[in-house]
Amino acid sequence: MNRISLYWLLQILGWGGIAFVQIFFVSLSDLGISSVQTWAFIAISIFYLLSTHFLRFIVKKYDWFKLGISQLLFQSVLSMLALSFVNVVVQFLINGSFGILDSQRDFGIMVILANLFFAFLFYAMWFLLYFLFHFLDNYNTTLKYEAKINQIRLNHLKSQLNPHFIFNALNSVRALVDEDPDKAKGAITRISNILRFSLMMDKKQTIEFEDELNTVKDYLTLESIRFEERLQVEYNIEDEAFNYKIPPMMLQTIVENAIKHGISNLVKGGLIEIKCREGLEDDLYIQVKNSGHLATPPSLKAKADGGHGLSNTVQRLRLIYGEKASFRIFNSGNQYVITEIKIPKQRVTFES
Repeated sequence: MNRISLYWLLQILGWGGIAFVQIFFVSLSDLGISSVQTWAFIAISIFYLLSTHFLRFIVKKYDWFKLGISQLLFQSVLSMLALSFVNVVVQFLINGSFGILDSQRDFGIMVILANLFFAFLFYAMWFLLYFLFHFLDNYNTTLKYEAKINQIRLNHLKSQLNPHFIFNALNSVRALVDEDPDKAKGAITRISNILRFSLMMDKKQTIEFEDELNTVKDYLTLESIRFEERLQVEYNIEDEAFNYKIPPMMLQTIVENAIKHGISNLVKGGLIEIKCREGLEDDLYIQVKNSGHLATPPSLKAKADGGHGLSNTVQRLRLIYGEKASFRIFNSGNQYVITEIKIPKQRVTFES
């Protein structure tokens, strides 16, 4: 159901419901209610429907939603008072046309004030519900828009990682084809696993931690072939870590960064240690420690040309988890660099 159909449905049900309630209570009186009185109540409800629709037209035409709170409140109260006076006059005309107008009773000051009060109350209720519906609808639309924009950004970031990741994996096995065919076959099998994972990750926003870890192990195995004894790999993974889901390619990107900027720059190579533990508040802490030294903190802002790496990881964390995730990279003494990510154990805010 679109917004216009929903609006008219609520209008008819709302004002029709008020007419039904009025008719019901009048019918409970000693005198009961005649068919003429019933039609008079229905006619008044139709006027309520038409007058509020006219008010909606004015609100939309002059864009009241952009007014300040004080001005909006002033114009709303003024319009409801004006409609209430018009409503009382219309009630006189309807009762007169149906032949049920009692001038001695209906023109009494207390009756007029009571009719004004109830008309103002009904208009105020309508105004409140209409503005509430408008703001909730706008809020929901904004959320959907932001989620869509975030999804587009995530897809763009993931599309950047695909060729980057695959190129590095192929580069690791290229030299083996002539030197060691047997190792080359095993490396090709691992590359096929990486390619399969790379294709699957485009369809998912988060994946099982174990799936990501297996791909990282394939990648490090390929890198071990290239670096040989220059690369040492250690895993320190708590069992609780396997209960979490993480963004695909995230851990691999950090490990690749540690290889590229750490191990490959050291003549004797060094250590890559992957450590994962669960925090006190159901957060997953992922640490990648690599040999090397961080001379200056890297810029984690997105590059103008859409670069990948750590800036990509930071953007994805922010888009998926907001402020509930964190990222930091720092020196541990003079020999190691630690990259640490904290991920909350929760569902993400939107699906891919």
